[in-house]
Amino acid sequence: MGAQKSIHAGKAKIDVHVDFSHKLCASLMLPTLRSSDSPLSLVIGSLCIKHPNLFGGSEKLDVSWDKGLYDSNILVAYRRPRPKWLAQQSFVLQHSLSPEIGIHGIPINNFSRSGSGGVNLSRLSVGLDLKEPASTKWSSSTSIKFEHVRPLNDDGHSISRDHDGLPLTCSGSTHDSMVVLKQESRYTKANDRSFFHFNLQIEQGIPVLSKWLIFNRFKFVASKGIKLGPAFLLTRLTGGSIVGDMAPYQAFSIGGIGSVRGYGEGAVGSGRSCLVANSELTLPLRLELNPLRSSLL
Repeated sequence: MGAQKSIHAGKAKIDVHVDFSHKLCASLMLPTLRSSDSPLSLVIGSLCIKHPNLFGGSEKLDVSWDKGLYDSNILVAYRRPRPKWLAQQSFVLQHSLSPEIGIHGIPINNFSRSGSGGVNLSRLSVGLDLKEPASTKWSSSTSIKFEHVRPLNDDGHSISRDHDGLPLTCSGSTHDSMVVLKQESRYTKANDRSFFHFNLQIEQGIPVLSKWLIFNRFKFVASKGIKLGPAFLLTRLTGGSIVGDMAPYQAFSIGGIGSVRGYGEGAVGSGRSCLVANSELTLPLRLELNPLRSSLL
């Protein structure tokens, strides 16, 4: 059960979507609701405001807010017009709050699912995004942002250790701060029978202050899909490593969809480096209903 509405206010457009479907929790195989949650926590919704000409010079302003059962994300992006052959600039302010399950989650149902361990990450970032003009198959983007990460418990209070007494931050305090330079490159090639996709991310922590994190982190994902008659074969190789300062939430987690199916997120393990290869074969299934029964339904 939900509602969706679009409103035009002058040149600005406002999109509102609200979903009261508390059954979404079970459909997504999320942990059961916390006993302290209020009925308002069952509301899932989004709000999006777009203005195509903020100051009369084709400047674009995008404001979005997304709320899930346990997570939320607020994004403010301001884009200035530039020639198409130059990198497109965006000034971005973002705040997100989400449970940290991959590293600090609790395995349940014989490791087939991962539940919340009472650790949530509050991330505040502000900076500049640069998107290079895309070629036929290659695209890339570069960003430099200040990030402030603060672990919270389910009551919204700052914490520095998890339920096992292990530290949650690299600094040992209740928060981590860093300036991160990130470069991402993507390559995509596709036709009617197959596709190939490659993604490479490189992050560098810049030592602006001595207490801020200094690290180099990279991650790559290569996937190949081939159509074999009615079936589809997908092969994926994922890897990465981090050198220097590392907060626990920056570790690579193994387990879950897209990693190792049958295990919860991070249930297999986590660490500074990882290399995961998997293949999946998808077969279509045809279900035929009895005509009399289907007409009754």
